Amino acid sequence: MGASLLDQVLAETLDPAYARAAQARAARDPSGDGRRGPGAVVVAVTMAAAGLLVGVTYDQAASGAAGREEVRGALVEDIGTQSDTIEGLSAELEDLRARVADAREDALAASTVGQRAIDDLDAAELAAGLVAVSGPGLLVTLADAEPDADADPVGGTDDGSGDVRDGDLQLVVNALWAAGAEAVSINGQRLGPTTAIRFAGEAVLVDFRPVTNPYQISAVGDPDELRSRFLASPEVNALAVISESFGLLFEFAQEDELSVPAGGVPELRSAAPFTGQPAEAAAGDSGG
Repeated sequence: MGASLLDQVLAETLDPAYARAAQARAARDPSGDGRRGPGAVVVAVTMAAAGLLVGVTYDQAASGAAGREEVRGALVEDIGTQSDTIEGLSAELEDLRARVADAREDALAASTVGQRAIDDLDAAELAAGLVAVSGPGLLVTLADAEPDADADPVGGTDDGSGDVRDGDLQLVVNALWAAGAEAVSINGQRLGPTTAIRFAGEAVLVDFRPVTNPYQISAVGDPDELRSRFLASPEVNALAVISESFGLLFEFAQEDELSVPAGGVPELRSAAPFTGQPAEAAAGDSGG
């Protein structure tokens, strides 16, 4: 009885539905030859129009991409030309500076006062970081922590705690100066009395020029004295603890030969003619 009941239920459920569907199909196509009505024609026309629109859009996108690529190529070529011009002007500037320095020393070396002026000028240029320096010293390396395999690169879970900051570099540089460094550079960028180390977005700027990870700080000076005084700095010890906690690379090595390039020439804001006397004495004489 169970099987017959199931057949009855299915018959009552499916047969009327099939019957209604057949009636509806017959009403739409009285001839029974399967021809499409006006609705099907409208659908076909709509699909054809959509296809045409897609084709036109694709052609416009392709032409736009070609135009953008052409503009990009022109910009790249222009940048290359301008870079070559800048390099040429920079080389010419360095040559002119060298010729001016030679002429200045030839003129000053003719007298005792002039020779003293040369010595004072050399000392001032060294202090200002305007001349290249080489010799033994200390090489300090700071680097970002290795990326965490569990970090979500899409979700942005990295809070930047494993990155070297401008304050870390400032701390190391100040400690090296205090330890007796004669000249310091970061990734080849010479540091002077007015050099700024700043964090801008994701980049560290040294004298407004970007430097990238890893950061190598070269300090020319007595390696033994630099090492002992550098490691005795409380700030350096604190940075070592922070580096250990966040996975930063913080190491140093004594080097027999380091090269620190010359820094940029600062902008001349004021000047006075040289009289062979200190400025205070000259001012006193003129007042008397």
